[in-house]
Amino acid sequence: MNTDRWSCPLPDEAQVSRLAEVMGKIVRPPLVIYLHGNLGAGKTTFARAYIRSLGYTGRVKSPTYGLLESYQAGGFQVLHLDLYRIEDGAELEYLALRDLFDSNTVLLIEWPDKGAGFLPPADLEMWFDETAGERHVKLCAASVAGAGVVQQLADFDGFKPPGGQLPVKPQK
Repeated sequence: MNTDRWSCPLPDEAQVSRLAEVMGKIVRPPLVIYLHGNLGAGKTTFARAYIRSLGYTGRVKSPTYGLLESYQAGGFQVLHLDLYRIEDGAELEYLALRDLFDSNTVLLIEWPDKGAGFLPPADLEMWFDETAGERHVKLCAASVAGAGVVQQLADFDGFKPPGGQLPVKPQK
């Protein structure tokens, strides 16, 4: 089995949240996750559910207007960055990500292509997409740490949709 790619169907918001819950059991810092996909594809839903799965009980805001939200949850820091509204990646210099991202941080970045050249490299990339009317996610490892997450997710037997079929489709 190839351990650097994994995909599964996400037919509804509940499955996006379930995937985030499972990843809440697996993903630990330091880790950078790029979230790709069109508007409404499930990126923010995933980020919110992941943060909640770590035990955060406050309001999880979308960082669309403020660019960056920070949370203490699960014994570490989660930074959620949404770059949809930036015009130039150089704008990220004002956020001082280098100072905020440390060995006790998971960084979730929506629209990472808009910050190219100004972001830390991804450990894991998640592609939320729709093909032939079916929504799905593909995870691609970009580091050894990312490959570890993909392998653990592929091996996790607790991620089963209604009906009990495991939706794991290892990619080659």
